Amino acid sequence: MTIKIINRSENPLPNYETSGSAGMDLRANIKQTLELKPLERVLVPTGLFIQLPFGTEAQIRPRSGLALKRGLTLLNSPGTIDCDYRGEIGCIVVNLSNETQYIEPGERIAQMVIASYLRAVLEEVDSLEESERGTGGFGSTGIK
Repeated sequence: MTIKIINRSENPLPNYETSGSAGMDLRANIKQTLELKPLERVLVPTGLFIQLPFGTEAQIRPRSGLALKRGLTLLNSPGTIDCDYRGEIGCIVVNLSNETQYIEPGERIAQMVIASYLRAVLEEVDSLEESERGTGGFGSTGIK
């Protein structure tokens, strides 16, 4: 699949870091270091604009290393970029650590996964078929 992209940053295009990677890393398009105090959040621009094929979305997800090592993750995760959106990709980064964290220009801050989706037609009915699980939710199948 080919995706058209405009790169208005000084960073390289997103790429897959390994042959088995599902996501491409997105980099911060900032001129100076950003400071994030504990529980502070900021919209970090990427300088990227994409045109996705119909029937696909881009999912914006946290990078596991940033979450584990520094407590940085993404709000609204995974974020969805619809195929008809043409604006800049931005990442809502939050600092969940107890220490001030810093985002450097060009730092890899998120990953983007391209996925297909189905569009559903909703049919309003008066009842649903019975199932083994029924209406049980939120832990109803047990903890272990």
